Amino acid sequence: MAIPYNTSLQKASFFLTGFQGLEHLHGWISIPFCSIYLTVILGNLTILHVIRTDSTLHEPMYYFLAMLALTDLGLCLCTLPTVLGIFWFNAREIGIPACFTQLFFIHTLSLVESSVLLSMSIDRYVAICNPLRYSTILTPARIVKMGLSSLLRSALLILPLPFLLKRFQYCRSHVLAHAYCLHLEIMKLACSSIIVNHVYGLFVVACTVGVDSLLIFLSYALILRTVLSIASRQERLRALNTCVSHICAVLLFYIPMIGLSLVHRFGEHLPRIVHLLMSYVYLLVPPLMNPIVYSIKTKQIRQRIAKKFEFVKSHRCFQQD
Repeated sequence: MAIPYNTSLQKASFFLTGFQGLEHLHGWISIPFCSIYLTVILGNLTILHVIRTDSTLHEPMYYFLAMLALTDLGLCLCTLPTVLGIFWFNAREIGIPACFTQLFFIHTLSLVESSVLLSMSIDRYVAICNPLRYSTILTPARIVKMGLSSLLRSALLILPLPFLLKRFQYCRSHVLAHAYCLHLEIMKLACSSIIVNHVYGLFVVACTVGVDSLLIFLSYALILRTVLSIASRQERLRALNTCVSHICAVLLFYIPMIGLSLVHRFGEHLPRIVHLLMSYVYLLVPPLMNPIVYSIKTKQIRQRIAKKFEFVKSHRCFQQD
């Protein structure tokens, strides 16, 4: 039966899905997911705390890292309620307005992450190719503007999606394949033409992730050209070493995204569990791994975190004595 938005859509619901056929194991499956969510939250909050409290880290590179941590934290919190709700309480039903709200924040924050990675590549380009003007080009005011423009661009481009979905009649199954709401999946449930949504979705991806990835590639091409012109081998390695963490973050974001796109386009014959796992990898692996990568590969972050733990340990020992 069709459900027009203007009459009964507010009362209608979608039904989320965990691991179909493994419902009896959801309690056990929730354990690794809880561990991942807890690690994501603690890891990104630690990065934010260290950057906020240590004045020596109040530099452009770390401001952008704080933006990345905030984005990852937001992306994690968008999916946490519905994912754990299914595993713990079998709470599969979600109202359509709530579903569209979750969809908006998931897609917006995904685009924000792409923009932040581009900003971080610009930071590395300026630091290596124009180091004498680094502090004058990337001023705090300009960094704030870059962050706000990333957020504004992403939100404005994603904002039409819920409204495009509202105009549909949903006469097919209301069961979604994931534990959260995504635009591509919801529009497939519509019983009318979805060509506008398809075209607009491709436009959004092309002018955000597509443009960002090309500019990141260009920035690293210019960085590589500058590094190869440095006479000292040691200086070349030192310059490249400052980019390792960011390159890892870029790969952690784009490889799962490309993999998920390929699975959706060409993997219809693959088991459904593969689609599920790829979607979880895309949404959870970057927020999980980014704090770990930056903690290991960035000396300043690693030292500050170690110092924080040493302070807490010594403080506890002092209280016991």
